[in-house]
Amino acid sequence: MLNVQGTHTMPDKGIRTRESVLADLTANRHPSAEEIRWAQETLESALAKAPEQPVGAATGVNRDEAGDARFTTISGVPVRRLYTEADLPEDWEQNQGAYLGLPGRPPYTRGIHPTGYRGRLWTMRQFSGFASPEETNSRYKYLLEGGANGLSVAFDLPTLMGCDSDDPKSEGEVGKCGVAIDSLEDMETLFTGIPLDSTTVSMTINSPASVLWAMYLVVAERQGADWQQVSGTLQNDILKEYIAQKEYLYPPAPSMRLVVDTLEFGARHTPRFNPISISGYHIREAGSTALQELAFTLYDGIEYVEWTLRRGLAVDGFAPRLSFFFNAHNDFFEEIAKYRAARKVWYRVMTERFGAKNPRSTWMRFHTQTAGVSLTAQQPMNNIARVALQALAAVLGGTQSLHTDGFDEALALPTEDAARVALRTQQILAHESGVADVIDPLGGSYFLEKLTLDMEQGAFRIFEKLDAMGGMVKAIEAGYPQKEIAEASYAYQRAVEEGEKIIVGVNQHAMDDAPPRTLYIDESVRDAQTAKLKRLRASRSGEAVERALDALRRAAEKQPEAATDGVAAANTMPFILDCVRACATLGEICSALGEVFGSWEEA
Repeated sequence: MLNVQGTHTMPDKGIRTRESVLADLTANRHPSAEEIRWAQETLESALAKAPEQPVGAATGVNRDEAGDARFTTISGVPVRRLYTEADLPEDWEQNQGAYLGLPGRPPYTRGIHPTGYRGRLWTMRQFSGFASPEETNSRYKYLLEGGANGLSVAFDLPTLMGCDSDDPKSEGEVGKCGVAIDSLEDMETLFTGIPLDSTTVSMTINSPASVLWAMYLVVAERQGADWQQVSGTLQNDILKEYIAQKEYLYPPAPSMRLVVDTLEFGARHTPRFNPISISGYHIREAGSTALQELAFTLYDGIEYVEWTLRRGLAVDGFAPRLSFFFNAHNDFFEEIAKYRAARKVWYRVMTERFGAKNPRSTWMRFHTQTAGVSLTAQQPMNNIARVALQALAAVLGGTQSLHTDGFDEALALPTEDAARVALRTQQILAHESGVADVIDPLGGSYFLEKLTLDMEQGAFRIFEKLDAMGGMVKAIEAGYPQKEIAEASYAYQRAVEEGEKIIVGVNQHAMDDAPPRTLYIDESVRDAQTAKLKRLRASRSGEAVERALDALRRAAEKQPEAATDGVAAANTMPFILDCVRACATLGEICSALGEVFGSWEEA
């Protein structure tokens, strides 16, 4: 018979009864008379003649314990064979404004801009950073000359962990997974010849985010740029570090204080810069489902809003600069539904929970990156197709900016050739496919709208659990999101290993092939960075550095209270800026904060 998910069973050697077909068709839905006739006159006989695909025949197909074929999304969500108006709420036609709306109008399911991409294409932002600031600067110029209109900085592991390149903990990692930035001098070199008042830059940095942002702002200052005109995005999402990526330095509470400091400072001094990009990308890379990525990311956003409101800022004073960052995985329709649901959920959260009045406070603005975790070292050229599919989903979902991975990134940092193919993939989508000509072209699809509604409802169910725990910080301390993601990751990996989920070139259609040429970073980068640090420490004023670091420690020891000028007296950002101007290094500044805040280990 047909079960409630619309999957196929074969009782009595494939003899099907009309009653079993109708039972499935009417489970939790109200099919039309035409659909019932189709099931009786067409579907019933077709299923009797040709069973649906067995295990391993297609992605997402397996059999349950009874031997019935079962179709699911990558996240394990059951998928019916056919969707009709019977799968949507009964009042769908009468209340489409609430469910769907129109582009540029609440609830923004169809996009935040009335003209979609007709007025402006998404920003084609390439994530790049490797070896030294000098080498990465050359790559940035190569990408900009090739048509990229935004940059996204990848930092190496020591930088992500707040360590200088000559720190013993940095050995073997300098410049390997991104660019090494130790000081203001390095940041100036990174952007030599790149005007920061006309180039949007995103920086993927979290625990030491305020320090790297301070370096960036001082470079802009030295270029003569007005901070009021500088635009870009700082990732600065510490909650997802505790949940997924694990690159944190301090305990959750003082780390949240640093994030709020940047939000407060940005609202006052950098009105065009997004001081946070609340990131689901790394949550998904850690193995979450699409729904978990959506719900945990948006609830992280709720947590940041709550903490910033407690600082005394008005919601419409900072919320317009909140931005988000999502993953684009392989399940095409599930990903599109995720983005559409995210806009709708965030609109409801900001209006119903926080009372935002400025429409921009309710807009879900997001960047997307194709799924690094989906790339395979086996047959890496297959990744070009994966990236194109994922990028198309992001565009159809209405992303504001997009990064496409290089096909060789499962093996190493991308070569110039791989970076160029990734950028050309976006340009082909923009200029040759026609997808930018129509706003939300899949809107109204029964399947897509059902997935979108289910995502929305599922997110609010998870919100209720997190509210009951006392918020995301409390949930992290209890290990709740970490456990949920670990279980989802295990379930998916098991499905792959058992052949229930197919990865082409890995567990099906495998073959021996020679690996492509990859980018190799040797230890000379650390030697060069160490030499630069030695020269810097010899030439700067040690007294000025220590004076600035002492002032930062004293500010960090105080509890910030909102001041009348809109920036708390103990906001750490002005003191970090002074440290940067005095040529204190990244490691010195992070260590000074660590002396006050301490460290944290996950239970």
